[in-house]
Amino acid sequence: MKYDLVDRRCVVTGANTGIGKEIARNLAYFGATVVLACRDRERGSAALHELVQDSGNERLTMLQLDVSSRASIRAFVRNLTAGGSPVHVLVNNAAVVCPTRETTVDGVERTWATNVLGYFTLTNLLLPTLRRSAPARVVHVASTSAGGLDLRDVQFQTRAWDAMAAYRQSKQADRMLAWQLAEICRRDGIGVHACHPGAVDTGLLRGSDATWLQRLLGAGRRIGLKTPAEGAVTPTYVAAAPEVTETTGRFWIDGATAPCKFTANPDELAALWRVCVELTDCDA
Repeated sequence: MKYDLVDRRCVVTGANTGIGKEIARNLAYFGATVVLACRDRERGSAALHELVQDSGNERLTMLQLDVSSRASIRAFVRNLTAGGSPVHVLVNNAAVVCPTRETTVDGVERTWATNVLGYFTLTNLLLPTLRRSAPARVVHVASTSAGGLDLRDVQFQTRAWDAMAAYRQSKQADRMLAWQLAEICRRDGIGVHACHPGAVDTGLLRGSDATWLQRLLGAGRRIGLKTPAEGAVTPTYVAAAPEVTETTGRFWIDGATAPCKFTANPDELAALWRVCVELTDCDA
């Protein structure tokens, strides 16, 4: 299936490698204006050159963005929206798994800062632009490997560090934030969704803690991990398919909606939102 996105401007975070690059590649094939948001300028420039050559679409640009840094996000948004430029699609994809507990320049645990606060801050700062650009769409690349969110200790300040537990709670938070944002934006012409790309062999996994990763990859290779291109199929569909426009607040797996157990408690959704506001000074 090919969609006509010639009149759409799309932003993909973590677009220099893995799933993010393949999502950007797909959107470029569909004719969109695509902004590759990449932490590493050199790798981002290389990805940009590859995707322009591959797709024949010259309406691609790369802007540097470290989603773990509030200052970097704010600078990115200023550059992205200069001159009133629209944003029709935002794909929040950039993520990390940290083998040891690290903190960012803002003093926040890196997994939470990147995987959760990065999504939260970037989306909220872009809401005025998304509203002006409506119909618009926000896609959180999440996971079925989600759970264990502890709102009293999201940064593992009192719990023993566990890389996979930190990742799983961040992916639960991404899904919950999507539902809360969907309600906030329900009358704004902005659809908000979360999706599971599948178990994908990416740099996110290869750079992670070897002990649990070796077990994961060992099982994954027996059952067949997806390639990044295969993992990009569902996020691309949710970002591009016209039929998705009429929906919001959905969780997608393999191109279809699926139940999500993290939507039922509005108090927990609101509590998570407050935690994120407190750590970012950013609100919708």
